[in-house]
Amino acid sequence: MSEHDIPAVMRIQAECYPSLMQESEAVFRARLDLTPATCWVWSTQEHDPAAYLFSYPSNKDVVTALDQPFKIAATPNCLYLHDLAVAPDARGRQAGNVLVAAALKHARESGMRWSALVSVQQSQKFWGALGYSAVDVTHSPARENLASYQVSASQESAIYMLQCLG
Repeated sequence: MSEHDIPAVMRIQAECYPSLMQESEAVFRARLDLTPATCWVWSTQEHDPAAYLFSYPSNKDVVTALDQPFKIAATPNCLYLHDLAVAPDARGRQAGNVLVAAALKHARESGMRWSALVSVQQSQKFWGALGYSAVDVTHSPARENLASYQVSASQESAIYMLQCLG
């Protein structure tokens, strides 16, 4: 991902998430500035970004709240996949799988033992197929940060998921 991809990333986010779950452009830019090696886009044959993934080096059982800056762990043991979105017109083309595979390859090559994420919008089955399992989060502030993804009473709960990378 690069700076010039941010407008497309903002468009994809708007196509994929309800307004209360959308994060600010300033937060996206700060994430890209902080960890450019762990932010990716997937582009169509026309070279237009159609999917993105923001991730960052973290520690197991740490959850970043929605629309908040994250901190890179001093001694990370986990690649946290913060946000994966695939534009509706790119679905069914394995864009998400390609981005996650790139992230997990990076994590393994960096010596990280874990990968974690927050599953939203009924995506637990997708993540499960990629090797992630639901894990209970019982400690603060991770529990409170996880709750920030529950933007309405009618929305399905956000779920913390974890994968051991070996």
